[in-house]
Amino acid sequence: MSQETAGLRPRPSREGSAGTGVGTAFGTFGELLQGVLPEEDGDFLVTLPVARWTMATYRHDPRSREVQVHPAGKTKALQLARTIGKLAARKTGAATGGTLHVNSVIPEGKGLASSSADLVATARAVGQALRVEMPPSRIERLLAEIEPTDGVLYPAIVAFHHRSVRLRDVLGTLPVMAVVGIDEGGSVDTVDFNRLPKPFTLADRHEYARLLDRLSCAVRRRDLAEVGRVATRSAQMNQLLRHKWSLEPMREICREVGGLGVAVAHSGTTLGILLDTRDPSYTQRVSEAARACGELAGGVTVYRTLSFANRLARNGPTACVEA
Repeated sequence: MSQETAGLRPRPSREGSAGTGVGTAFGTFGELLQGVLPEEDGDFLVTLPVARWTMATYRHDPRSREVQVHPAGKTKALQLARTIGKLAARKTGAATGGTLHVNSVIPEGKGLASSSADLVATARAVGQALRVEMPPSRIERLLAEIEPTDGVLYPAIVAFHHRSVRLRDVLGTLPVMAVVGIDEGGSVDTVDFNRLPKPFTLADRHEYARLLDRLSCAVRRRDLAEVGRVATRSAQMNQLLRHKWSLEPMREICREVGGLGVAVAHSGTTLGILLDTRDPSYTQRVSEAARACGELAGGVTVYRTLSFANRLARNGPTACVEA
């Protein structure tokens, strides 16, 4: 039987205690769409935020210039904390050392934006503790020096240039969906993956542009059926780059249970069936999907997507042609 993701958002105090900063960031279930557009710097993705979180806490020690991180393996978060500390020290001349704790319920190496969430939460925590403003544009610049990054610093569904770490567009928000997810096993290093040449033709790139237009309009219309169709097509096109043996069986399960479509971690190991939680038959559909996915791959996790209030597309509505 599936297990419903607990993943409740932490509730730190707004300001933290004196000399202490707290930051959070959500993860994603892969991407609704990921590919390459015809233009220069064409690598992009569209986020699928889910209720899985990272919390970072930074305790500033004004007597120290050293930064420690727990767990010790969070080396990228440590690198970022040190960089922000240097920014603060240039302004004040004071010691900016301290201890960074990174706590996450996002599995690593699966394509769920665990590393991006660690870094965004760290930037917010260290910036708060050292009184360094951390608007999204600054976080983007800092993260670009470390690795390709997902768009989890924005509370919305966004189109994001992950290689150059740059926002393309804020698409908006959607009603809550469930994602009945499986894991094919193993792990993927995001940095190594993004060094791979993309085997997409110019025709593929133009198709990605059309898919992005379709998805942008679907989010603005809150059209979950169209969102599912775009996500499924993106998963199919990604087979050229990172093949998933379970994609076609997952598509068949999706059809059998009346799901919206299949979303994948394009640079990871996870796949999931999208379901509308408002559907009167949702309970039956999610149970059937979890049972069938369990028979296919063993362990199953049910994620919940995040819905954001009062979020509008940055560039305003575009002309959306009805399908």
